[in-house]
Amino acid sequence: MKTTRTMNGLKTNFVLLLMLACAMATTSCKKNEDGGPGGDAAPGTIKAKINGAAFASLKMTSVANRINVGGTSMITVQGNESSGKAIVLVMNGVDSPGTYQIGGSASISISASYTEVNISNPTNTQVWQAPFDSSVSGEIKIAELTDKVIKGTFQFTAKNSKDQSMREVTDGAFNMSL
Repeated sequence: MKTTRTMNGLKTNFVLLLMLACAMATTSCKKNEDGGPGGDAAPGTIKAKINGAAFASLKMTSVANRINVGGTSMITVQGNESSGKAIVLVMNGVDSPGTYQIGGSASISISASYTEVNISNPTNTQVWQAPFDSSVSGEIKIAELTDKVIKGTFQFTAKNSKDQSMREVTDGAFNMSL
């Protein structure tokens, strides 16, 4: 009788321990498909830091588009400041929330750029592009993607092919209507 109670107690403890382990495993793992939080950009805008300086696009000069061709989609998110600075994110083949690397293995399916337009002399416009080689130069995390909206965060390192200068784009967030 005592042995039966001990065995039942062990079974109960084992089941409880197994349930606890399963609960911890399912809540502690972060899926690669998880785009994380959507950032804190105001609706219709992009925000970021460029080498530590604040960038905030104007709602009236920011746009996002999705084009579907042959079963593949391309999403473009662009935000411009009044001073002629702009950020453009291009995502080919993206159809769901998730984390997408910019570059890596010479892949250009996900790219990003930062532009400073010289309004008085447009030929002196400077563009910093990512990726700029075969390494991973950043990531875009899409937290929400529907037929009507795309929200997420991003960060990347970009290179200017004219003068080889670099720009660090950090703390980026977008909240755009499609």
